[in-house]
Order: sequence, then C-alpha cells, then structure tokens
Amino acid sequence: MQESSRIRRLPPYLFAQIEERIAEAVKSGRDVISLGIGDPDLPTPPRAVEALAEAAILPGNHRYPSSAGLLEFRQAVADWYRTRFGVELDPKTEITTLIGSKEGIANLPLCFVENGDISLVPDPGYPVYTSGTLLAGGEVYNLPLLEENSFLPDFAAVPAEVLRRTKLLWLNYPNNPTGAVAGREFFERAVAWAREHQILICHDAAYSEIAFDGFRPPSILEVDGAKDAAIAALSEPVASDLIAVYQQRRDLVVEQLSALGWNVAPPKAGIYIWAPVPSGYSSLEFAEHVFEQTNVVITPGVGYGRHGDGYFCISICLPAERIAAAFQRWETQGIRFA
Repeated sequence: MQESSRIRRLPPYLFAQIEERIAEAVKSGRDVISLGIGDPDLPTPPRAVEALAEAAILPGNHRYPSSAGLLEFRQAVADWYRTRFGVELDPKTEITTLIGSKEGIANLPLCFVENGDISLVPDPGYPVYTSGTLLAGGEVYNLPLLEENSFLPDFAAVPAEVLRRTKLLWLNYPNNPTGAVAGREFFERAVAWAREHQILICHDAAYSEIAFDGFRPPSILEVDGAKDAAIAALSEPVASDLIAVYQQRRDLVVEQLSALGWNVAPPKAGIYIWAPVPSGYSSLEFAEHVFEQTNVVITPGVGYGRHGDGYFCISICLPAERIAAAFQRWETQGIRFA
C-alpha cells in the first residue's frame, strides 16, 4: 500500500540513519564512539527517580489523568517560571503537559497551520520544525542562520509575499546545533516584528538550563507582550553539578579541536559544538571520512538544513574519557582542520 502524500513529503530523518549506521558498525565488531546525537548520558537526579518510584505504586496514578495534565504539575511549572524568569503564567490556561517537547513541536502546527500556510524554520535547525509543518499541510521557508550574524535570523530578509502567508516562526535558543545564544534585545525585536506581521513565535527553549561561564539564557516570555505571540517548550532545571560536567566536556572538545587546528569559540549554552569542516569536504563527506578512518560519529551539518553544509556537530553527551579517546583517534589518523 502506498504511503500518504503527507508522508512522502517528509525528508529522510538524518538521526534515524545515523542510528542505523551505528548499529551496523557495532554489530560488525567496531568500537564506535558517537559524538553525533545529543542523548544525555548523565543520570536523572536521584530525588526525581525516587519520586517517580513512589508515585508509580499509588493506585490513584494508574488511571487516566486530565487531558491537560495534573494541575499540581502545571502549578509547579508556573512556580518555576516565576522563580527562573520572573514570568507569571496561569497554570489553568497557559500551561499544558506533554509527553516531551518533541511531541509539542511536531503537533503544534496542526493547531495553526492550514494548507499553504508557511512556517519560518531556522536553517540549520532541528528537523522536526520542518516535518511538523509538512505533516500539517504547510510549507517551509528557511531562515538562514549564518556565522556572520552570530547564527541569528535576519527577519528583514523575509520577502513580503512570504510574510503574507506566514503563521509560525520557530526560534531555538540556546541553539541546536550551532550552540548560539540570544539575548533579551533579540527577543524584543522578534516579538515586535511578529506582532507587526501577526505571526506566532514558538520558542523551543529545551537547553535553557545548560549554560556556562555565568550566562543565564533568557526566555522570550520575559518580553512585554510575548504571551500574545509565543509558546515555550518547557524543560526541567538542571543541577549545578551536572552543569559542571557538561562544561568540563565542552572545554575538552574545544581544547582538542584547537590542538588539531580548529578555531572554535566555546558555546555559552547547550550540549553541542558547531565547527567548520576542513577545506575540500562537504559536511557529509567529512563525517563519512571521520567515521571510516576512526569509528567516531559526528553529525554532518547539512542534516540540519542547507545552510548547515560546511559544518559538523559534536554532542557532549559522552564521558570525558570517551571524548578524549575520539580525538586521540583523529590525531592518530591525521584528521586536522588545516
């Protein structure tokens, strides 16, 4: 039976392909170090695990919850937003509960996008912004995130004919995959621009609590009027000891890349390092070369969009000793930037 047209519109999902490639290599006996996918390896804080275990044995929790989620949980989210960002949210009308932020990202366009409507999607960016839009019958207009603009979109470059059909604008800061951050001034400009053009801003803030060097990522909801134009993908606060581990790994990756000829600024937040590929390679070619020579997986930037070509992405979701081992393999095989 033939797939539906909406499924045929979807581009291949890069991360599924990477997972298949890793599984095949491991099955053949290769020692693969995967720096490609941002899958956190640090354990969930013990108190959260204990609370989950306690809740699992209560008979009252074996029934269906409200479709909006427990009010007590939504109140806890509201309390967290008040403490973290100084933002007041109504737990009854302005917060909902999801299986995960990916569910919200994929399904949100179904609520607002009609056939032929446009979503403004960052390029490079998380692929689900595109797939969610296409499944809803919408069209994607890519906003280039360029290094010379600090990987922030240029709203003024969006054509007027595109703006007339645009319903959604996706923003993701701290950014996956570039590691870029956005300050309050940027969010103020984004909100003003979106209000002018009647566009809903969707701020995916999944990495807001993984930040380094004293930087505190803001929320778009801190901007006056943002709640008339914005939703947020919520995340749980991350303990300071976990942040210290991620920062150590970030510094290690930047140090190792520097020793091999790269000039990469340490990102201020997130779990990714975004770096240029050496001259003479596309991002796919370089990722393939690295894998074949060293059994180390990196993500080619083109998997995040056309403007990601020429870059690769490294995740810091592995222990420091495995990260160091990966770069030792690079050095042994002569993989350098210059």
